Amino acid sequence: MSVFKALLSLTAATLLSAGAASAQTEIKFGHVGAPGSLFAQSAELFAQRANAKLGNKAKVVVFGSSQLGGDSELLKKLKLGTADLALPSTVMTSVAPEFGVFEMPYLVQDRGHAARIADKVIRPVLVPIAEKAGYRILGVWENGYRHITNNKRPIVKPADLEGVKLRVPGGVWRVKMFKAYGANPSPMELKEVFVALQTGVMDGQENPLTQIYSQKFQEVQKYLSMTGHVYTPAYITAGASWSRLPPDVQKILADTAKEVEPDILKLAAKLDDELVDKMKKSGIAVNEADKPAFVAASKGVYDEFSKEVPLGKTLLDDARALAKGS
Repeated sequence: MSVFKALLSLTAATLLSAGAASAQTEIKFGHVGAPGSLFAQSAELFAQRANAKLGNKAKVVVFGSSQLGGDSELLKKLKLGTADLALPSTVMTSVAPEFGVFEMPYLVQDRGHAARIADKVIRPVLVPIAEKAGYRILGVWENGYRHITNNKRPIVKPADLEGVKLRVPGGVWRVKMFKAYGANPSPMELKEVFVALQTGVMDGQENPLTQIYSQKFQEVQKYLSMTGHVYTPAYITAGASWSRLPPDVQKILADTAKEVEPDILKLAAKLDDELVDKMKKSGIAVNEADKPAFVAASKGVYDEFSKEVPLGKTLLDDARALAKGS
């Protein structure tokens, strides 16, 4: 009988231990980046550091490559609480039009400027706006400087975009901008772009180099034009499930999200330097663009944003004032 009791006790202890392990909170972090992309590397860096601090309290589990859905779907899942963290970028203009300030061409001069904008514009102004809409921004990371690839011709001046069927992310201002340049822009989820380029549904697309290379767009595109037309931040964002997390877990996640910001900016700069050479070696033709010509063609978009968007002119003026030498 004593042996039987001992076995029962051992079984009960094992079940309790398994139950405790399975009860560990899993924090689902979804993003659209492919393996090797800046999104993927940023999310993994965050998860590694956060999990080291969380111990057995919770665990961040990263789901990349749109496994939990595209950007729009991830925003919905944050609202529903079926995803815990996401890394939206341009799509935040669908949450609040004020985020469209980062759709303005050639606004952000460099990553130092981006960091100052994060501290002086995003955190005090845009973060509270997002919170009213049900989204809690924990940190300001990077998507990056965007460049154009296509199968028609090298893009040197805006006129070279005339009639080009161009995939853009969801966001009204990117569409307006490329229409002003003469292109035929169409919003499309990132996960659909490779096939659209491969089949000719789209002639081209625009993205940061890390997204272009990790999505293998260079395999189905002839030309890469270094336009650098927009710098887009990425926002590590929580939703409805945030309030269900214990305060100590919330603090670790929020602190870590901000702690990794400078590391992500350094990583982004390093990847940009490396990827230009890799893109050239891949066989895609790389050319520089006439940026002053693009700046001149962008005036109407700036004017429209200033007039139509609440706080539009103020946001632009504040961001510009943070540029080096201002």
